[in-house]
Amino acid sequence: MEEVKWWRVSVGRLKNFIVEIFTSIGTKRHDAEITADVLVTSDQRGIASHGVARLKRYVDGIGRGVMIPNAEIEILKETPVSLLVTGNNGLGQPVSYKTMEKLILKACKSGIAFATVRNSNHYGIAGYYSMMALEKNFIGISMTNSAPLVVPTNAKNMAFGTNPISIAIPTKEEFPWVLDMATSTVPRGKLEVYARQNKSIPIMWATDAEGLPTNDPALVLDNVLNRIGGGLLPLGGVEEISGGHKGYGLGTMVDIFSGILSGGSFGLNVYGHGKDAPPDVCHFFGVINPSLFIPIDKFVSSMDEFIKELRNKPTSKGQDRIWIHGEKEWISQRKNAAEVPIEVKVIDNMNEIAGKLGIYSPFK
Repeated sequence: MEEVKWWRVSVGRLKNFIVEIFTSIGTKRHDAEITADVLVTSDQRGIASHGVARLKRYVDGIGRGVMIPNAEIEILKETPVSLLVTGNNGLGQPVSYKTMEKLILKACKSGIAFATVRNSNHYGIAGYYSMMALEKNFIGISMTNSAPLVVPTNAKNMAFGTNPISIAIPTKEEFPWVLDMATSTVPRGKLEVYARQNKSIPIMWATDAEGLPTNDPALVLDNVLNRIGGGLLPLGGVEEISGGHKGYGLGTMVDIFSGILSGGSFGLNVYGHGKDAPPDVCHFFGVINPSLFIPIDKFVSSMDEFIKELRNKPTSKGQDRIWIHGEKEWISQRKNAAEVPIEVKVIDNMNEIAGKLGIYSPFK
């Protein structure tokens, strides 16, 4: 197994570099800043699969015309508590950020607001947008469909994406509770990390073209890219006895809320319109003011109480503590506030992008 090498990189320098990359290929500066913040925040929170390692994917997509760098976001339908938005094939981060901003303003007036977005692209970590609601002590919801990768329970071939869900809930003194998860066993980015590091994946993560479990991440990635067969497994694994049908249900639910409800693509149609056609990734967002139901002070205090109850339960043999959803990521984000760890291979990719665009890289 190849040793993985990391550099610790200045957060400010990294964001500035990413902004320069995007603006040099036609992205509006504010949109580039949003995208850079989403990517770097992912690395700060320890989610390297969705961090700056994704930069090449976006630059290549813009170069092929699949992503429009300066796309104008349009509101197609609006009520006091809802939005239907099209990203017009632009980057997923700006349309998601701006949609969530509008929902938070609506929730300040109405207490609740929801949005669907169509004609978008990969938007990074789902939790970035749900966490935006925390500043107002609101509950945030974020979910998205994605390229088909997941094999339904009892099926041989993939039918829908990893389709992540994130819910962020405010607290008083504890770290906010943040669920941010794929509805598959793992996201695609995790396989990319393992393939990049020449590591085998656990046997319960994915299947080969015949629908049999495999530990070869490169094989799975090649199979799903060319739609040969197999793919990632839903949460719970390959069979109903292990709960795979539950992950299958969650994944299809996300596609319904994101793709069908928005009037956009779903299932095999996401990234299914041809190699050089826009993927039509779709998102769903929600904001809820807890004070619609309970005084906010009581709500956040009760959240703290619940978290303490969970954390203070006796641990199982060999375990030293119980973690709360989002806790590891908050600790990582604090640790990486000024500098963030980036794989050397990812830095090499960024340097290559900069060289092709004629941009100076501070990471050589």
